[in-house]
This record gives sequence, structure tokens and C-alpha cells, in this order.
Amino acid sequence: MSDTPTSLDTITIRTDQGPLSLPADSTLAEAVQQLLAAQGKADDSVATAVNGHFVARGQRMQHRLRDGDTVLCFSPITGG
Repeated sequence: MSDTPTSLDTITIRTDQGPLSLPADSTLAEAVQQLLAAQGKADDSVATAVNGHFVARGQRMQHRLRDGDTVLCFSPITGG
């Protein structure tokens, strides 16, 4: 048996930064953390959407990603 990851062990998501490979069963929170670490941003500084549907910050840990999902991190709209 090999310790080399196979396609069953990973998923690839689409992001505005290009494709990102993650372990299978990763959450949106894990993806956001990895995406923002390279930019030096905190994960609470962005809003998120998966496949065009808004995902609230409090739901990111429960939102499991699937192979081929499109993840978008964007600046939240504020004001009044």
C-alpha cells in the first residue's frame, strides 16, 4: 500500500486564484484559510460563495466541498 495521495484522496476546487487541490472532505473554512494565508488576510475579512451561493461565515466549518466546486472570496458589502 502506498502513502501517495490518489484522486480519491483529493478534490480540486476552482478559485479566482486558480485551481486548488485539497484533501477530500475539506470544508469551506479550510479552503478559505489556505487561500487567504498567501495574501496575509484573515478569514473573517471576506465573504464567501460556493457555486454562486452565499455561505455565511458561521456555516463555513459545516460546508463540505466537492470536487469541481467554485469558491469565491470577496469583500463584504457594508454600509447603510
